[in-house]
Amino acid sequence: MAALTLTQTWDKTFDKSEKVNHEKVTFTNRYGITLAADMYIPKDAEGKLAAIAVCGPFGAVKEQCSGLYAQTMAERGFLTIAFDPSYTGESGGQPRYMASPDINTEDFQAAVDFLVTNEKVDAERVGIIGICGWGGMALNAASLDTRIKATVASTMYDMARVNANGYFDADDSEEKRYAAKTALNAQRTKDYQNGAYTRAGGVVDPLPEGAPFFVADYYDYYKTDRGYHERSLNSNDGWNVVGCMSFMNQPINCYTNEIRSAVLLIHGEKAHSCYFSKDAYAAMTANSAYADNKELMLIPGAVHTDLYDGGKDGVIPFDKLESFFTENLN
Repeated sequence: MAALTLTQTWDKTFDKSEKVNHEKVTFTNRYGITLAADMYIPKDAEGKLAAIAVCGPFGAVKEQCSGLYAQTMAERGFLTIAFDPSYTGESGGQPRYMASPDINTEDFQAAVDFLVTNEKVDAERVGIIGICGWGGMALNAASLDTRIKATVASTMYDMARVNANGYFDADDSEEKRYAAKTALNAQRTKDYQNGAYTRAGGVVDPLPEGAPFFVADYYDYYKTDRGYHERSLNSNDGWNVVGCMSFMNQPINCYTNEIRSAVLLIHGEKAHSCYFSKDAYAAMTANSAYADNKELMLIPGAVHTDLYDGGKDGVIPFDKLESFFTENLN
């Protein structure tokens, strides 16, 4: 296991809870990459606990909303971890700022490896939460890993779909995909010649006048005190330009209608991204013998980042998450 430099002081975008114990932990995935995580355990917990691994959004770090979800669920009785994906945050992996549908799905499975072998965890009571782009990755992991007994995808993105088709499928054509691939491969040539990868830039800053609402929504979270973090790709220089290109022709979530375990999708009804969850739910339940334990929950009036930290109205349905995991990790 590679040695990582882990920050021991509290540097989250949310307040530390006095109801849980917190510590940094590490584990490796099957590619040998060492991942860093924050582990939250209810104080005075006894016996083996149900456990939840949390990750996301795509380009965020565990000090942002995945940590908030993990700490809050620990307050409600679960052992939880919030981890940084490979190549990002405090986790290992070189070169930095790369993404992979395979390796990032594996990151969730490696988190499950860590939990099911932990002496404090009941190995038969393990679930996962994926936020934004990691909501799609969570569904992919759940369709592959039978140890996962319950899955929540919150304000999800399907990263393969948005990379191949653009937002709202506006670029879903062979011609536009060819143009995008041509540009990405030209960038690969430049990067190889320069011996370094060019960063794509995170959330735009300053916010342009007349920017689409979803861009302003991201700015309000990642570029302000509300959610800024120095290790977050979205708050700073973003992924490598070529960092996500393999998503274009490696679609995920092809077998979600074979997931036998429980799945809850949560989305704000006003979110620009809501179509991802609606379509994922439809695909998951179509011609499926396992549709009875699948649910789509829409939050009235909520936008995409409201489910990152609750927004001004505290709309993350933690009571629902608690009851869902309590019922399905029994």
